[in-house]
Amino acid sequence: MNSLTSATSATSLSLYLLLICLVAAERLAELVTARRNTSWSLARGGREYGRGHYPAMVALHTALLLGCVVEPWAAGRPFVPLLGWSALAVVLAAQGLRWWCIAALGPRWNTRVLVVPGLPLVERGPYRVLRHPNYVAVVAEGAALPLVHSAWLTALGFTVLNLALLRVRIGCEDAALTDGGRLRAPASVPSAGAPS
Repeated sequence: MNSLTSATSATSLSLYLLLICLVAAERLAELVTARRNTSWSLARGGREYGRGHYPAMVALHTALLLGCVVEPWAAGRPFVPLLGWSALAVVLAAQGLRWWCIAALGPRWNTRVLVVPGLPLVERGPYRVLRHPNYVAVVAEGAALPLVHSAWLTALGFTVLNLALLRVRIGCEDAALTDGGRLRAPASVPSAGAPS
């Protein structure tokens, strides 16, 4: 590898690591928001569901960020412009969708499954057209973020494990909403705002 190629590779990896740090900072902002919203929900009689799967979700999302750091460095994954720029566009779109979900749900948005009795389903913002738009953002970002710097093993591993986890998580949310009297059956409302 000549010195120009080596310098370009080091620069692209440094910029990618900066992106991962920015995503990690965004995750911390989510956790601060979720903690504030948890207090809001509990003060109004909110009930938490699905505590058992929450640690697995935290571990998986932490592993995604670690994989994004380790794989490109350890395996020498290059920045492939067509793939990298396309994946970055998906990551940015996913962030926009995620924060649109947070804004639409307001204090009801959380990283945990919390249902406040008596509150109607949220049917504004992305919840007008999708039942679980936050998870569309999670799936898109989880596949795209590693691919910004060709970390295809991390993208594949996260996607497979995340799909298994989302089956549990979405089932938990639908059961929580059904238990709370908002849904007649998990599939009966095409557009429902869950505490995702």
